[in-house]
Amino acid sequence: MADYLKLEPASPVAAGLLPITQGDWVLEEVAVEALHWLSPKPGARGALDAALTQAHGLGWPAAGQSVASQGARIFWSGRDQAMLLGVTPAPELADHAAITVQSDAWCALRLRGAGGDEVLARLCPVDLRPRAFPDGAAARSLLQHATVSIVREDAESLLIFGFRSMAGTLVHEITTAMASVVGRARAG
Repeated sequence: MADYLKLEPASPVAAGLLPITQGDWVLEEVAVEALHWLSPKPGARGALDAALTQAHGLGWPAAGQSVASQGARIFWSGRDQAMLLGVTPAPELADHAAITVQSDAWCALRLRGAGGDEVLARLCPVDLRPRAFPDGAAARSLLQHATVSIVREDAESLLIFGFRSMAGTLVHEITTAMASVVGRARAG
């Protein structure tokens, strides 16, 4: 009998690379087990919103926003686009939306610690300070030269979603910025 190679899912971030702590910040990988792109069919946004609410307790997010409930989150990712994180879409959502699985195409990082916006200010052209980017806010932007989506979970936590192929670059850029902010604070 032939021996077959069993493939195990691999982290998009190289083994042992994260978590990284610099000063009061921690950069860690977030496991992406279910991530789906959704876009409402023409004229079906209201029906999709109702179906999402019924099936997952989440409505369609407004531009620049996210909605979280019971371990799931849906966040705005562009005009008539959102990403559903943490749950597999209920089959009835397909009646109202185009849906594609994105789980293997993206990496997710969490920057924890007060003032994480100071770190990302060196990399991202979006004002991520809590007064401009409150809990639940979502943005699609650049982090240096990589396209990302950023979601504020709470006052001390930012989720950063980027293409899996850019995981190492994202980790490098963010940890370099973390070290820069820490170094400036120490220099006084």
